[in-house]
Amino acid sequence: MLCLVPIAFWILISGIDDLFITLVALLPRRRFPFPSPERLRATPERRIAIFVPLWREHAVISRMLARNLEAIRYRNYDIFVGVYPNDVPTLHAVQEQARRHPRIHIAVCPHEGPTSKGDCLNAIYRRMRETEARHRTRFRIVVTHDAEDLVHPDSLALINCFSRRYAMVQIPVLPLPTAPGELTHGLYCDEFAEYQCKDIPVRQALGGFLPSNGVGTGFDRGALEHLADTRHGRPFDPACLTEDYETGYRLHALGYPQVFVPLRLDESAPVATREFFPRRLRASISQRTRWVTGIALQGWQHHGWPLGQVFWFWRDRKGLAGNLISPFANLLFFYGGVRWAAGVNLAARLDPGVVAICTLTCGIAAVQTAFRIYAAATVYGWRFAALAPVRVLWGNLVNSAATAIALWEFFDSRRRGQRLAWRKTDHMYPLAEPAYAAGTAYGTPLARSRPR
Repeated sequence: MLCLVPIAFWILISGIDDLFITLVALLPRRRFPFPSPERLRATPERRIAIFVPLWREHAVISRMLARNLEAIRYRNYDIFVGVYPNDVPTLHAVQEQARRHPRIHIAVCPHEGPTSKGDCLNAIYRRMRETEARHRTRFRIVVTHDAEDLVHPDSLALINCFSRRYAMVQIPVLPLPTAPGELTHGLYCDEFAEYQCKDIPVRQALGGFLPSNGVGTGFDRGALEHLADTRHGRPFDPACLTEDYETGYRLHALGYPQVFVPLRLDESAPVATREFFPRRLRASISQRTRWVTGIALQGWQHHGWPLGQVFWFWRDRKGLAGNLISPFANLLFFYGGVRWAAGVNLAARLDPGVVAICTLTCGIAAVQTAFRIYAAATVYGWRFAALAPVRVLWGNLVNSAATAIALWEFFDSRRRGQRLAWRKTDHMYPLAEPAYAAGTAYGTPLARSRPR
């Protein structure tokens, strides 16, 4: 039973951290200054460049471009699509759309792929500058998106409005709803709902840096140029597996203001980028391995623990230990429950301090699970949220596997002196336009990109 002491102590420290964020989220705050529809229409449109990096996305990119070009209620924008010369099917799919829509510009990377998303974004950035020089124009805002994104019709207008005050504007990202029994994709729904109803608003309120979500992020052009000047003309880090997280931190460190535009859940169609996340276990572990590697391991390697942001780096990195401990802690909990049901009083055999810690951690876990259920219900409905506790347990297993793989690959790559590989995920795109309202996209037909 001695193993319970360090496990219980770690879970308690992590739980108090999470409970603090939850309590701050429940405090009343000043209402976010959403612009009125009249103000959105009256704000002069700054020219926007949308960056879409691709690798083997020929099955979904045509639908994505055609749908978003039709849906976006903004006039002054162009789309720059990055492709690799050895990805001929994707190149042909983009060329077909470019012939139909003059807004689309193709950026062919100067080398074969895949390299990294940051490297592809840098190639798109160079193509945008060439277009500016040729046409004597200038894009004032850069917005990043992926091949699976459904861009909200008003997101560019919101980014344009807030870009007057902020160098980075983040529009919410919400997974499209699927059936409650899809545990892997449902886990993303739970996490993103909680993250954007609680964690990011609190982070913003307490002065923490805002990591970019990689999609639906608008960057001021001047800020990107400053960032490029610090990296030999490359605004995005080609070596980082989570260049979006890195870009958000670097802009904050350079003193640029950032803003997260919170969800307006009183509307039937919240302004958010919608997409399908991985629905298969292997794809989810692969994506989460990349997240853990880039955010926790590479972030630690590159930036250490700067004093002004140490709390937020702690929150972003504590999963390196917590994710590995969680499945074991779940097993101990169920073991204790079974023994209790069998009439065995385990508490009598433990130190009273350990019993107190375990009781407190269980209470904190109950509060955290209740908030996740509430957040998921607010976005996706109570029928979906009812299975959130089951998905918490499933998520502990998925995140534990991803963290173990990330640790192995990171230290093995350092031992070998090799660059970390870019993990791509299998992207899906709705064949039929799903409703934005919660719970209305069950069974939506999908277009699927090739697995990798």
